[in-house]
Amino acid sequence: MSLSTEQSQRDRIKELSRKHVFTSWSAQGALDQLPLAGGEGAHFWDHEGNRYLDLTSQLVNVNIGYQHPKLVAAIQKAAGQLITIGPGFDSDSRAEAARMISERAGEGMSKVFFTNAGAEAVENAIRFARVHTGRHKILAAYRSYHGATHGAISLTGEARRLGSEPAIPGVVHFWGPYLYRSAFHASSEEEESQRALEHLRATITFEGPSHIAAIILEPVVGSNGILVPPPGYLEGVRALCDEFGIMLIADEVMAGFARTGQWFAFQNWDVQPDLITFAKGVNSGYIPLGGVVISDAISATFDEKPYPGGLTYSGHPLACASAVASMTIMEEEGILEHVRQLGENVLGPGLQALSEHPVVGDVRGLGAFWAVELVADRETREPLAADKLAAIGRACKDEGVWPLIMGNRVHVVPPCVITEGEARQALGVLGRALAAVS
Repeated sequence: MSLSTEQSQRDRIKELSRKHVFTSWSAQGALDQLPLAGGEGAHFWDHEGNRYLDLTSQLVNVNIGYQHPKLVAAIQKAAGQLITIGPGFDSDSRAEAARMISERAGEGMSKVFFTNAGAEAVENAIRFARVHTGRHKILAAYRSYHGATHGAISLTGEARRLGSEPAIPGVVHFWGPYLYRSAFHASSEEEESQRALEHLRATITFEGPSHIAAIILEPVVGSNGILVPPPGYLEGVRALCDEFGIMLIADEVMAGFARTGQWFAFQNWDVQPDLITFAKGVNSGYIPLGGVVISDAISATFDEKPYPGGLTYSGHPLACASAVASMTIMEEEGILEHVRQLGENVLGPGLQALSEHPVVGDVRGLGAFWAVELVADRETREPLAADKLAAIGRACKDEGVWPLIMGNRVHVVPPCVITEGEARQALGVLGRALAAVS
């Protein structure tokens, strides 16, 4: 197409979208979104030919990159067979996807319940925990995001939950570790871990352990700052759950499937959950898919009695075929190892080097999962003003890099297939943008 034709297509998409599409988390009258024309690998481009290196992975889900030819071919092949099968019949791709996911989840995690997205996975995980234990309370961290359905948004600790309250009954929030802005006045990772666990124990005690079905947490907190847990914290949570008969739910929707260099983020530590929620990276969002990996002990609860839940599209064969292909590609192309090396050799050192800029307060992350926290003053740790954050975003886009800005942070979460050269290019652009506002 000619440039004028592409621009006409862009204008038509924008006009129809503003007229007919209701967009999530947005004031509709203020929307001015960029229509996309295509993508490949770690890049996408618009209808005017502007090409961007993507540091967002869309919603931190395009782990395998845009338009991976093997994944596209697998979806096309599956579509040419029996394209839909309800959960009341068995499906080859559903069975194979469940096998592959459960084998990667760890010993004693043999069953998978499929959903259409991460929020539905969370909804069903808390149902599994409640029915299995006969208890009703769920503990969740304040700095967390678990989805936008009613139960999932109730578990969410951040401010996005407020517009959906009153919440479902039984949800109790607690403070998790975050050394840079410690709720426990800690001065080291060891202190932060110990005091956060003491706080969690006190919360359990006062809420009544015999009433608590589960603790849900993101092994690495995602939307609320890429918060990597201090040493011993996750193991300590597991120990508390074991002591009081509480189920541990690992919300791996954002951090799973290569994002941290492991199949699941919790595998960076010596801990095993009872339930694992997943979505996003399982097939890079090519087709909606999520699910819950269930421990053998919990699944045995339903050997003789029915599970009180279900979905029309649970384990949709086309989506499951895409998951099988995606996991196979990740193994064949060594994507997990690539992400580990990328984090250790490029993103980690490169982002730490940005600390030379006065606006950089903290850098944290692992694998392809990083955040740079920006401040107006390093002593007071006052968050950087919104106008300066917007200026950083514009400067990056002007140089062909699309950043993810959340709160007072730049999240660096590119597709896991980004090359070392592309990552270094993006870091250079981000550095220049930070220098401009410093």
